[in-house]
Amino acid sequence: MDSSGPGNGPEGQEDLDLYGLLGLEKTATPDQIKKAYRKAALQHHPDKVPEDRREEAEAKFKQATQAYEILRDDEKREMYDQYGMAAFDPSRGGGPGGAEAGRDEEQQYKVTLEELYKGKTVKFSANKKVNCGQCKGTGGKEKVKPQTCDRCKGNGFQEAFQQIGPGMVRRAQVQCDHCQGSGNYYKEKDRCKRCKGKRIVDEIKPLEIYIPRGSMQGKQIRLEGEADQQPDQTPGDIIFTLVEEPHDVFTRIGQDLSADLNVTLAEALSGFSRVVLKHLDGRGIHIDFPRGKILRPNEVIKVAGEGMPLERGESKGDLYLIAKIEFPENGWLGDDKSYEALQKLLPPPEPPIVTEEVDEVDYEEDVDIEEMGAHSGDARFGGEWEDVDEEEGTTQCATQ
Repeated sequence: MDSSGPGNGPEGQEDLDLYGLLGLEKTATPDQIKKAYRKAALQHHPDKVPEDRREEAEAKFKQATQAYEILRDDEKREMYDQYGMAAFDPSRGGGPGGAEAGRDEEQQYKVTLEELYKGKTVKFSANKKVNCGQCKGTGGKEKVKPQTCDRCKGNGFQEAFQQIGPGMVRRAQVQCDHCQGSGNYYKEKDRCKRCKGKRIVDEIKPLEIYIPRGSMQGKQIRLEGEADQQPDQTPGDIIFTLVEEPHDVFTRIGQDLSADLNVTLAEALSGFSRVVLKHLDGRGIHIDFPRGKILRPNEVIKVAGEGMPLERGESKGDLYLIAKIEFPENGWLGDDKSYEALQKLLPPPEPPIVTEEVDEVDYEEDVDIEEMGAHSGDARFGGEWEDVDEEEGTTQCATQ
């Protein structure tokens, strides 16, 4: 392998040896590049390695993918061979050519809690704009020299008036629509047949993103250089922001999970030993709650190490189970003997309260406690006066 190529300076992104990452010589053919990438991707895919090697595999998988995306593209490969990774560094203007860095494209990507728990590889095809391979992004036929654009005089920009408000305009520089900002122009007969002189074409490209297990809501995954190509620009990145979808069973806070623990009244009083729920990876979670302990409504049980995995390392958060007691329906005890037997089994009631006067009152069932104080005028509660202020504005004193 040529030792004079990129990768012989200090360690860093700009010194990556892309050929070395894939085990290739600089003279490798496109077919050899594809085969080498498939081999490296299979070897270092985070889903295919033991847990203790996952972090290292993620880094190598990302580097192999980056190497393949550059070396598979003739134009990017030529830039890399000439300038190294500096050709793709936006802080340097895209390399010695001084090309401006293109805009990043941001998208939201919805993921389920199961996918975040286990990790996921997403493969998809994207319709993107790239430099025309036939004319190498010049817009003209081979060996045909462009003419200087007569509208912008080769500047690529024209002065125009822009309206900024009613009756208000300003003079501004806008891209020349005759040469698309290049400053050069080809006659129709001299234009590239594929791109029609536009210098860029549409291409369907396979892409892949890896969502590490344990990823959080809002995590960004960046595909470097995969945004639309524009003339005289290095393409920006596609940035995916993860959006966690609500789950029917689990609630997530950080790396911890919570879920309802549904038990019958008999289980709450006498204990149980069974699978209480199905975890995000399909495993059953078995709880052995001993006889003699009482499980009360909304009591919380913590299962250590059964929360979400951390993105780095082997640790996991905790699982919190909130007891929900399923009481029997009204009238489930059908006769007096059953009631008497149950009363003998349960603890006795509190002694009666003795007072001088007793009123037997009527009552309502299933009342919402939020109604308490709602119409009392008490300033501590949202009363009628506040409703009037919110809907109709501040009240004012009447003129006397």
